[in-house]
Amino acid sequence: MNIRTGVTRRNFLKATALAGFPLLLPARLLGAVAPNSKINLGFIGVGGRGSGNMHGALGRSDIRVVAVSDLDRSRLERAQAAVNGTYGDNACAGYHDFRELLARSDIDAVMVCTPENWHSLVTIAAAKAGKDIYCEKPFAPTIAEGRAAVEAVRKYGRILQTGSQERSRPGGHFACELARSGALGRIHTVRVNLPAERHEIEVQPVEPVPEGFDYDFWLGPAPWAPYTKRRCHGSFRWILDYSDGELTDRGCHVGDLAQYGLGTDRTGPIAIEGRGVFPAEGLWNTAYEYEIHARYANGVKLELASVEPRGVKFEGDAGWVFYHVHSGELEASSKALLTYRPNSNALGITDTTTDHLQNWLNCIRSRCMPVAPAECGHRSSSLCHLANIAIQLKRPLRWDPAAERFIGDDGANAMVGRSLRAPWNLV
Repeated sequence: MNIRTGVTRRNFLKATALAGFPLLLPARLLGAVAPNSKINLGFIGVGGRGSGNMHGALGRSDIRVVAVSDLDRSRLERAQAAVNGTYGDNACAGYHDFRELLARSDIDAVMVCTPENWHSLVTIAAAKAGKDIYCEKPFAPTIAEGRAAVEAVRKYGRILQTGSQERSRPGGHFACELARSGALGRIHTVRVNLPAERHEIEVQPVEPVPEGFDYDFWLGPAPWAPYTKRRCHGSFRWILDYSDGELTDRGCHVGDLAQYGLGTDRTGPIAIEGRGVFPAEGLWNTAYEYEIHARYANGVKLELASVEPRGVKFEGDAGWVFYHVHSGELEASSKALLTYRPNSNALGITDTTTDHLQNWLNCIRSRCMPVAPAECGHRSSSLCHLANIAIQLKRPLRWDPAAERFIGDDGANAMVGRSLRAPWNLV
């Protein structure tokens, strides 16, 4: 059964470490933004996803995009031109260094659309600077950095929305509501299907860094590596120094829904194991095939695999529902489940808009919790990182979701965080 739902910059960099960046708390953000005022928005990262988000924001009457930041001059200038062309002026400022953008006291909020290697560090800096934050998924590149970012958001009282927009889409919302409401009976298994796509490439030649691209800054906290085009724009996701591949790309959409529907999106599994296939050679080294088994404290099993169709399936004693991520299509074991309407809001959210960005904007004004807050974004990313650690180590792992540590496994615990290249740090 299917149903379809619809300073010089060089000196600035040397002198300004992330930990020492000034804390700026704009008076207008000590409380809610006035209901009828525009939210002044800055974009950090205006590549593929960032550009898409920016163009979406430009069509809204309650937002004013006032600044953009990117390490690629051509992308930065293109974004500035798009903003100024929309508003008919030249008011949009462009910044090479995101910290200069964060230093502006007139910016209320930022969208973090950098490669995921940077997500946690930029989020922490933005929280310290008093900005509300929309952070693209995955929330952080490691479990340890995710926890640090959550604590920064909490400490500085920021409203953060993770870019897990499937929570806000009608089909994803409905599938999770069915799972939480009891309509499927006792949930015993949730299946997470991710793309079965092979990402491999041969060893790439060292190339000169293109004019206008700050490659050293782009690498940031990651280890130094020689420049080659396929390492960066559009391809970084298949390199373990910057990403976990599909496990965090689509995994942070589908896995997020799995935990949302189970009501485990503020915790995590207690056991995980699996197998994975990685490229034997070449530049890209993230797994392209995997089969992962996890278990939660309540006994529910999570089965994550590189199989089609991509989506999440909740299986209970009284039926099942499958949500096709991105297409929005729903399937269920009976027609009755697709027309089921719970008597109360099983997901416990107050703002039920199906517009993920609008939910964040509403919560900036109300100071209420958005649908995908920092803790939930962190836990969804953590699930994907746990899966990646398990398939790399090739052994069963026991996980303490409260302490966020592996039990009796020093080797696995060494992979909870990463060493950061100077001058970047989490303090």
